[in-house]
Amino acid sequence: MPKEPTATDAELILKLYDLRREAEMRKARDWWVVKFWPQTADDFIKVANALGTQENNWLRQVGGYWDMAAALVLHGTIHPELFLEGGVSGEMFFLYAKMQPILKDVREKMQSPGLFSNVEKVIMQSEAGRERLKTVSARVASRRKAMAEAAKAS
Repeated sequence: MPKEPTATDAELILKLYDLRREAEMRKARDWWVVKFWPQTADDFIKVANALGTQENNWLRQVGGYWDMAAALVLHGTIHPELFLEGGVSGEMFFLYAKMQPILKDVREKMQSPGLFSNVEKVIMQSEAGRERLKTVSARVASRRKAMAEAAKAS
């Protein structure tokens, strides 16, 4: 891997950005970010097993997108430091932070040890990735708490 990102890295990052802007992908990303907050492995598995539903399509579309993008980094196709920039992969950190508390259980129950593994490897392979995950995880935990308090109040 070159020490500095190349023009080819930049082109691939821009292509990934274009893919994120596709209309159905925007809907899928909105669902993941705003509406889908699995509390347990069973919450995730319910959607994962609901083949043919819009939510199942969105689950696979966004999860597959970030797994694919992370695979490009792991195989040396995209410079890891460029990929870890906030504007490039911030959403990936957010989704992983949402999944991390239940991920071990999801993997076991679904008999899918590789689920989110490329994303996990990219995040965990650098100190910067691990530190960023701590920050994002704290924000996700705060959001979960606020949502729980709002649910109790209503």
